[in-house]
Amino acid sequence: MAYRHVVLFRIYDHVEEHDVAGAIDRLRTLADLPGIVDWRIARSADERKGRVIVEEATFDDVDAFTAFRAHPRHQAVAAEMAAISDWWIGDYDA
Repeated sequence: MAYRHVVLFRIYDHVEEHDVAGAIDRLRTLADLPGIVDWRIARSADERKGRVIVEEATFDDVDAFTAFRAHPRHQAVAAEMAAISDWWIGDYDA
């Protein structure tokens, strides 16, 4: 059964635009990690509540997602995102 992972990164107000663009680029580099069926990174068109980066992913299954979370490349990008944003996660079996 496929596993869905959706993240909304709310970028801190003090973060510069070039850092937001860089974060989007780094998130996109994760698309080739094993177990990913679909990987989408986009900036939300609605900025009424601030700048938001949307990560929308589908994995083969929950085991693939677990392996993704432990992957060193994901860990590095997650640490970078933690420095510039807060986030909300929605994970579910699809």
